[in-house]
Amino acid sequence: MLLSKFFMPVLKEVPKEAEIISHVLMLRAGMIQQSSSGIYSWLPLGKLILEKIIEICRKEMIEAGANEILMPTLQSADIWKQSGRYEDYGKEMLRIKDRNDRDLLYGPTNEELVTEIFRTHVKSYKQLPLNLFHIQWKFRDELRPRFGVMRGREFLMKDAYSFDIDYTSSIKSYNIMFISYMQLFKKMGLKAIPMKADTGPIGGELSHEFIIIADTGESEVYVEDDFLKFENEQDNIDYNSDLQKEVNKYTSFYAATEEKHNPNDYSNKVNLVKTRGIEVGHIFHFGQKYSIPMNASVSDSEGKNIFPYMGSYGVGLSRLVGAVIEANHDKDGIVWPREIAPWNYHIINLKSGDDNCNEICSNLYNLFKENSISVFYDDTNERAGTKLAKADLIGLPYQIIIGPRGVKDKLYDVKDRKSSVISKLSYNELLNFLNINM
Repeated sequence: MLLSKFFMPVLKEVPKEAEIISHVLMLRAGMIQQSSSGIYSWLPLGKLILEKIIEICRKEMIEAGANEILMPTLQSADIWKQSGRYEDYGKEMLRIKDRNDRDLLYGPTNEELVTEIFRTHVKSYKQLPLNLFHIQWKFRDELRPRFGVMRGREFLMKDAYSFDIDYTSSIKSYNIMFISYMQLFKKMGLKAIPMKADTGPIGGELSHEFIIIADTGESEVYVEDDFLKFENEQDNIDYNSDLQKEVNKYTSFYAATEEKHNPNDYSNKVNLVKTRGIEVGHIFHFGQKYSIPMNASVSDSEGKNIFPYMGSYGVGLSRLVGAVIEANHDKDGIVWPREIAPWNYHIINLKSGDDNCNEICSNLYNLFKENSISVFYDDTNERAGTKLAKADLIGLPYQIIIGPRGVKDKLYDVKDRKSSVISKLSYNELLNFLNINM
């Protein structure tokens, strides 16, 4: 992609309305623009990164055996009245009426709607287990929307819902989602820590939040020091196997949100760290909380009607963009993990008026494209200092910096954005670095 053809309205000044670094950097890098309180338009750079996160999540859900569907943003209030949550949910739910005076709501979550789909089409235990997921925008009318996409009113979410014949089977489904979350966050270049958590308005008796540790995190968390050092080294998961042992690897450590923290739950020998974190995912096991009141039953092997056990599993996809920035930035800007960067390489032509610089940069850009290497090329006429500052702000993993001095010496600067280390490479060394064979 050529910067001269890419819409990226970068801001030089720190926006007054931004309170935390992710909000500051997303506005400055031209990733989002506020439409109204807690609601944002996603501009090209932000949309590209959001799409990378969506695709990683989608692939892992399908790998784990879930089926993708798409449910509407507007839901009938009738099914929420059946579950008993319509009045309980509170003012966060946006309630509206259509022209026929029917009660509708802008979905804050989808337990009722997916249960309605299930009860319409699934009649036998032979159709279980079943896991349905979708990726859709949601709305919760937060009292104090703030921190940009971290606590907005409209947000993009992946939510999955499992249905099982009995309690034991439902715990297996819960474990599958637990491990799939650990894998999808790892594939985004993130270290997420599962913690015991409250079930809130979703309900149920078992729940885990997935937290990214960050100094600017919105909530206090308590984590065993050894857990912070623990690395998820598994690349491939057999989702058809019993994953309880894998779950135990994580739950054997002490980790809890402030609401669930209990000093009596851990040994005095444990070195406990009180820190701050950002919630990026939340999973719930709530049994028959929705299947019974909504009469979503199936026949068992003896022909008796039974009510399936359910779980729900959410990932805040738009929120993740902000969370990644909170965990990956420095004084100069964003430092994108390679796994979700929109492009891996950023060619910077320090002097667009120099024919030699233009030729080398253009040839290199075309070589990237021919070899299907993702690249962003700053071909604009801006000053060198402005270009370098902009490159650090948007934070692509590697910068290839071409200027008159480098052209003369036949050495090209390659900057690792994360470490800020600059290597001077010859043309052949650059090709080797890029794994391009000529």
